[in-house]
Amino acid sequence: MRFERKHGWLLVGVAIWNVVIWSTFAKNLAAAHSSGQERATGYWVAHTMLIVVDLVIAGVLGALGLKALRRTTSA
Repeated sequence: MRFERKHGWLLVGVAIWNVVIWSTFAKNLAAAHSSGQERATGYWVAHTMLIVVDLVIAGVLGALGLKALRRTTSA
């Protein structure tokens, strides 16, 4: 399979979408924690890890997308 511009844009779009969604979730999670919501520690840890992992995935997808876009413009 050969990467085309459309694949690069798709990866960048998915990365941006992940950053927006998970940043919003992180903000809401922080607001819930600061308001004193009673949850088990595992809840906060698990959701924080989900946010971190998915933001890392967004970074990887974004980097791959940008690499594909750069490669297709010079080819």
